[in-house]
Amino acid sequence: MVPVPYLLGRALALVVLFLGCGDAGSGPATATAAEEAGPLAATGAPGEEPRQAILFVGTSLTAGYGLPATQSYPARIQERLAEQGLADRFRVVNAGVSGDTSAGARRRIGWLLQQPVAAVVLELGANDMLRGQDPDELRANLQAIIDQIRAPFPQAPILIAGMQAAPNLGSEYARAFERVYGQLARSNSVALLPFILEDVAGDPELNQADGIHPTAEGQRVVSESVWAALQPLLGAPER
Repeated sequence: MVPVPYLLGRALALVVLFLGCGDAGSGPATATAAEEAGPLAATGAPGEEPRQAILFVGTSLTAGYGLPATQSYPARIQERLAEQGLADRFRVVNAGVSGDTSAGARRRIGWLLQQPVAAVVLELGANDMLRGQDPDELRANLQAIIDQIRAPFPQAPILIAGMQAAPNLGSEYARAFERVYGQLARSNSVALLPFILEDVAGDPELNQADGIHPTAEGQRVVSESVWAALQPLLGAPER
């Protein structure tokens, strides 16, 4: 049985997480270095086959808020690719933006797809929930993003990284919100990681002083969960 203090701590952490995500988005959105460099950056030397991008589209959790870029979970995925001998085939593009919503990601996804794409990880929804947006809007935006990805890259696998609802929003909203991810995964035949912060949310040892964003170690734990879901999609052997 899971101790009650742990459950309460995790619930509180989720409330704080969504409040914090909103604070991060109250100012200008901060793009990662990968975005600032442009979607076609680092595609290989002239005459070489460009490395395909593994595109991570998400919020401050993906951007690695409060940490050096090398400690974000997408950067850790790049390390795993190198360990697997796949760095010559794939490159990670961290397109996480603090405070981003599914609507914001929908507006910028076309620009991000101006490069060879091997796979896409979608980590969106926390800031939609903070704003109390209808889960149907989240579903519509994520579906539109999936459709835009599949138009130029029909064979590129997609991984949806889900989020849990903050308990203060009520059980009815929470059920509707959390159903979105599973429904989209089933209807589009894409992979699903039900909760991207599994084993991280509510653990003070794995979160920064704000109680919101993962520490470097927390990001490492997230990267392990994401890699376990992403690895088979890339056809990467287990080592």
